[in-house]
Amino acid sequence: MPCTTLLVGKNASYDGSTIIARNEDSANGQFRPKQFIVVQPEEQPRHYTSVLSHVSIELPDDPMRYTAVPNSLRDKGIWGQNGVNEANVAMTATETITTNERVLGADPLVDLTPAVGEPGASDYIPEQPGGIGEEDLVTIVLPYIRSAREGVQRLGALLERYGTYEMNGIAFSDTDEIWWMETVGGHHWIARRVPDDCYVTMPNQLGIDELDLDDALGEQSECMCSADLREFIEANHMDLAVEPASPFNPRYAFGSHSDSDHVYNTPRAWYMQRFFNPYDEVWDGPDADHNPMSDDIPWCRQPERKVTIEDVKYALSSHYQGTAYDPYAIIGDEHTKGLFRPIGINRNDQLAVIQLRPYAPAGCRAIQWMAFGSNVYNALIPFYANVDTTPDYLSKVDDRVSTDTLYWSDRLIAALSDSAFADTAAANERYQQRIGGLGHRMIAATDEQVNRLEGADRGTGNAEVREVLQAANQSMADQLRAETDDLLGQVLYTVSLKMRNAYHMSDH
Repeated sequence: MPCTTLLVGKNASYDGSTIIARNEDSANGQFRPKQFIVVQPEEQPRHYTSVLSHVSIELPDDPMRYTAVPNSLRDKGIWGQNGVNEANVAMTATETITTNERVLGADPLVDLTPAVGEPGASDYIPEQPGGIGEEDLVTIVLPYIRSAREGVQRLGALLERYGTYEMNGIAFSDTDEIWWMETVGGHHWIARRVPDDCYVTMPNQLGIDELDLDDALGEQSECMCSADLREFIEANHMDLAVEPASPFNPRYAFGSHSDSDHVYNTPRAWYMQRFFNPYDEVWDGPDADHNPMSDDIPWCRQPERKVTIEDVKYALSSHYQGTAYDPYAIIGDEHTKGLFRPIGINRNDQLAVIQLRPYAPAGCRAIQWMAFGSNVYNALIPFYANVDTTPDYLSKVDDRVSTDTLYWSDRLIAALSDSAFADTAAANERYQQRIGGLGHRMIAATDEQVNRLEGADRGTGNAEVREVLQAANQSMADQLRAETDDLLGQVLYTVSLKMRNAYHMSDH
């Protein structure tokens, strides 16, 4: 899937939380309805079979409860995408990334091979299942891990055993660490711990630009990788460093630097880092340190100020505001507008921003902020993750277009607003700010309510805590629905006045 990921270390965030965030974007010409749900242990499969690759995997018998944002229609599989388990470990999967021909030749992707001939015939060749991929990863990993590091280890073992049919990036977080993992060919992988004082920007490109192989194959304090990665690199001449003592750069070895990257991928990293570090370097003009087509934009960097939830939403909603590349701008011309692929695009299906707050009791520590549809026009809403159910407004979604669900309401608002961007901008901005304010107020009030509960145990296993959080989530959803219905009415009215068959002589 074409997506955009943003990771924020605990010392780079405004409140000491680890934050992992990702837009899930559908492929061109496709839109996939999404639902925000809780998967209970009894609902988790013990024997899992992928719809796309037909690979079958036996799963452990002790899954934890977890949230997920799967496809509403399961014809292509689950595609769980993002979630938090009851151990307060979060996962987002996946960011589709790029590679090169050398990698694909050395370790081919594991594709499904259909059967040939008729069963029982002498020339019959049975089907060969493919590997694991985005459809599967949350389901087969998140319910079984108790730290971000364990997430890398479990998925790494699965990749080495079953292989994968695509190149992907995956993030894991707990209250202390964030790990970013990238697949390399069919069976290899690398991972790096996000520095606590940094953020990471990831468009659809292999991103890690430095990996300490000695650490990855030794103590694994900051890096991890598949066990034979050093031999794999040496046997296939992957290290492209000119100086022997140079740090190993996976982006050069395993990634791509194609012409399409320069219009589809690198501009997104450029814009996000331009936003978080506006004064650290020159971003525009002929003397820019980095421009939208630069191949050496850092994987991570320290922000100029602490990063807020609102900053994350702004970055993952951006359409190159303030530049000549903005498709909605009055500056620029037909040669620059729309030149680069926006972050906030029409094909955003959902955005999940998972905030793990170390200062909160374990029972209310995890907040999963959600938005659906094109991020330019939606609002980011907080929901506590340690619950047994989620509100119908976000979970009861199917392919029927209906304002009974947030997914379809957000899609309708975006499609209408796009045709009258300037005329609807004020209403959309007021809505986004009001929902954000209601969300922060809900969190503060609910945290206080949890802290007033009798007894010392305010952990994720406390049913009373979960009941409080579920009530807060439902109240948030009810307020959200009222505000969203009102915005839809305003946008519909504004766009209706601009219809081409309008006539200004009134005959009421």
